[in-house]
Amino acid sequence: MGEADNGLPVPALDPHAGKRRKRPDIIADSIRDRLMAAGLAPGKRVPAEWLSPEHLGVSRGTLREALKILEFQGLIASKTGPGGGSFVASIDPDNAIRILDNLFLFEPPSIADIYAIRKLVEPELAATAATDSLSEEAFRTLQATIRLYEVEPSSSEDEYRQRLAELDFHAELARNSSNRLLGFVAIFLLSLLRDMTVCREIYQLSNPQLREVGLHYQVRLLRAIKRGDAEAARQIMHDHMTEAEAYMLKSAATRQRPKAEDS
Repeated sequence: MGEADNGLPVPALDPHAGKRRKRPDIIADSIRDRLMAAGLAPGKRVPAEWLSPEHLGVSRGTLREALKILEFQGLIASKTGPGGGSFVASIDPDNAIRILDNLFLFEPPSIADIYAIRKLVEPELAATAATDSLSEEAFRTLQATIRLYEVEPSSSEDEYRQRLAELDFHAELARNSSNRLLGFVAIFLLSLLRDMTVCREIYQLSNPQLREVGLHYQVRLLRAIKRGDAEAARQIMHDHMTEAEAYMLKSAATRQRPKAEDS
């Protein structure tokens, strides 16, 4: 990493990028690096001199483009009027996940790809929950999520909502993880599953036994977490993910078979 004329760090160009990065992108990265180095918290005003064209050694047009990039990335928010200026913004995790979802919008990963990662991530989430001793509030929230599908569904719509509630259990476990990165990855994978057309079709299939299987695993998991048994929690979640993967892959193959036969 080199330095610009103003003394700010300039990220090294990627030799594999294929083309030279534009000046606004480089300046945006330099401003971002300075925000990180200064440790400015969300809501704090960015010192005006940091965003001065003269200080940065760029034109006003280049600076405007750099600030637009940072606003699009959710790192800076601009306010006008008295007390206005540029402020450090707090990135909403849901918005970040939606952006990542869009990355795979036209070329979604396969069910097998997603579960290959879920089988690594979710058992560690479960073990972490047991090791760190979830708060009583978090534990009650997980129990409440299970109660949403304890009752026999009265319609196909109820059964579909219960399938989504089962995914909510995993999302809630991830949100309460002390390992934020692990939790974020788990929630992102769940979001991909929810968005995939084939998965939504599978979730709408009537399968009362599946609800019982999910309850079986999750009740056992909560017991292991409650007693602080990390290894048991890890194994229960691994078995759950393995069985869930097998069911999803089998269901997806069954739904594709008629199309293959028609052709």
